[in-house]
Amino acid sequence: MNTIVFACLVGGVLGLGIFALIRALTPSRRSAVSTIAQIDALRATGATTGSETVVKAEGWRAQIGQRVAAFYLQQGWEQRSLRADLAVLDRSWEAFLATKTVLAAAGVVFGPALFAVGAEVGFGISPIIPVWLAVLFGVVFFLLPDVEVRRDAAVKRKDLRRVIGAYLDLVSMNLAGGRGLPEALMAAAEISDGWALMRIRNCLADARITGTSQWVALGRLGDELGIEELQDLGVTLALVADDGAKIRESLASRAETMRHRELSEIEGEAGEQSQSMLVAQMLLAAGFLVFLIFPAAMRVFQV
Repeated sequence: MNTIVFACLVGGVLGLGIFALIRALTPSRRSAVSTIAQIDALRATGATTGSETVVKAEGWRAQIGQRVAAFYLQQGWEQRSLRADLAVLDRSWEAFLATKTVLAAAGVVFGPALFAVGAEVGFGISPIIPVWLAVLFGVVFFLLPDVEVRRDAAVKRKDLRRVIGAYLDLVSMNLAGGRGLPEALMAAAEISDGWALMRIRNCLADARITGTSQWVALGRLGDELGIEELQDLGVTLALVADDGAKIRESLASRAETMRHRELSEIEGEAGEQSQSMLVAQMLLAAGFLVFLIFPAAMRVFQV
């Protein structure tokens, strides 16, 4: 009876895996939302209808990344939040997908290998265990790059917001000195060679070359990086671009608001660290009390 149940379970798992693989690889009829997402992704990557651009890949990882990216594109999976995190870190989408795929394959191999080591030591003899271990480690290894990218992107976004606050003050001072808005935006971005101001300076330079207004370019940069402050800045500059006094007041108020927000975040982090230190001190005090009371308590109970 146990053999029949085990065979049914293994057959069900294998059948489900084969069905999922065929379902993923077989072209299906996509919804309107998926089709529109694919068209937008093709437009963003510079592809045009009726023409194909063949990119020569260097190395097997680049080929894997391009194939997985094409599969994402066919399915209409945009992953905007993840793409924004990669844009902040200045990493390639294809390279990221290749890393996820390679790690998932390594996890699928690592699970049964771990089971083999455990079986040699004497842990577990069921054949279904390596299947579940392969699935588990494959999923975990596939998601590990996402966790790393989101963590690093959060740190860089915090630095970028801090730089944007100082940048707005510099733009306001340049406007007060008599410069026009385009010159003030570029002059404030040229004050440093840090990575944040470099991104802003390159964005403004590209806008000047392509003939796009600089506030529109800043808004697009905010959309690309997932920075709400840049998006709001682009909208605000577009509304009051002709009034220098209103621009100065708006930029100064925004910079002050960002400083207050940053100060409140720093105070919150300091409060959390203080609470953590308080808990650690309480645990140490409790352990010290147990160390003092234990001998006396043992004597009392022995009596």
